[in-house]
Amino acid sequence: MIVVVGDAGLDVVAQHDGPILHGGDVRTKVRFAGGGAGANTAMWLRAAGAEATLVARIGDDAGGRLIRAELEAAGIRCALAVDPDATTCCVVVLVDNDGQRSMLPDRGANARFCPEDVTEEALEGAQHLHLSGYVLLDATSRPAGLAALAAAKRAGLTTSVDPQSAPLLTDGAQFLEDVRGVDLLMPNAAELAALTGSGDPAAAKALLGTVGEVVVTSGMDGASWVDGDGVVSVPAEPAECIDSTGAGDAFDAGVLAAWLAGSSQVDALRAGVRLGARAVGKVGAQP
Repeated sequence: MIVVVGDAGLDVVAQHDGPILHGGDVRTKVRFAGGGAGANTAMWLRAAGAEATLVARIGDDAGGRLIRAELEAAGIRCALAVDPDATTCCVVVLVDNDGQRSMLPDRGANARFCPEDVTEEALEGAQHLHLSGYVLLDATSRPAGLAALAAAKRAGLTTSVDPQSAPLLTDGAQFLEDVRGVDLLMPNAAELAALTGSGDPAAAKALLGTVGEVVVTSGMDGASWVDGDGVVSVPAEPAECIDSTGAGDAFDAGVLAAWLAGSSQVDALRAGVRLGARAVGKVGAQP
């Protein structure tokens, strides 16, 4: 069982033709879909055949009830705190003709995620805890992220963290202190550059000692595993990029499911890029 701690919400995905016109109209295809980095990772873990629990906070509203229903229908164990005063997270996702996304998030109840939401019951039967960096990168939910990592350590679980957002890594030193002792850090190249000054996977060697090992995604250049023995890399899988939303979450799920099942670093990376390729080939962040 893998416990995922992170955001859960609704995505409003708008595929637009051409640039956004300020004060004007642009034809789009709009759809609603499940989202939130935590929920995305949990859903992709199930797609990879792993058992998953999601720890998150939702609102006491229709969006929250829909999210819970879809997660449970997918076979995910839900440890969701219900906030009586805040709305469920909603993200407007703008997807251009190249499949690249820009996001306008309202974290809603996720911003009120608190240490009391991380219960001992949620960790029962787990072997690993994965934390979405969005929890740590918002001052209001950061204490809950730290509490989750501390609870995992007390329970003897292995841990992983995805930084999630290079633009939000404005205090890299603080973030690295927050994740000190984590077994596996999972940045993309931009996040690695925010933490080390370079997006080259070899730069992740500077993080060893703070964290146990590092997995770096580099888009079309594939992915790398960095530990004390060096750098191991695999190429990306060919894929038509329709929507890049959730690709990193899918990659995380593929790597974690394979690694925790005993696969080698190379095979775990291949599992990650395979799920990442599946994710970009469809609209929406979840399988």
